[in-house]
Amino acid sequence: MPITRVDPYRSYNFKVEIDGIIQAGFQEAGGLDSMTDAIDYREGTDPNHVRKLPGLNKVSAITLKRGVTDSTELWAWRQTVINGRAERRNLSIVLLDDTGSEKLRWNVRNAWPSKWTGPSFNAATAAIAVETLELTHEELEKA
Repeated sequence: MPITRVDPYRSYNFKVEIDGIIQAGFQEAGGLDSMTDAIDYREGTDPNHVRKLPGLNKVSAITLKRGVTDSTELWAWRQTVINGRAERRNLSIVLLDDTGSEKLRWNVRNAWPSKWTGPSFNAATAAIAVETLELTHEELEKA
């Protein structure tokens, strides 16, 4: 019986969908991390070692990078946090195959922009000016 070869998807073919944000093309998206703390526990009758119990689930901040454009939508979202009224939004990072069809999706819940970093400028290079948005969130789901 022949073995079917399955190639992995390429990391450059993705899109980011953010509730209420229309102009948001990104060159990089990272921080798809999920972890669970280990809690040490020992009862008096246990052998001379601790049990490792699962604790709280945690997620890392999502980092999005894009070239600077005239669009002010992401900065306006960040400004709501600066003004003390953080607007939480849901977003999805979607991996596409070579034909542009959706293959995998990571859904992020209750995100808000906790950090914005502007571009670095250097007159000696022709590099694109890139801004970075860091999103703090509460939940990550792979769909």
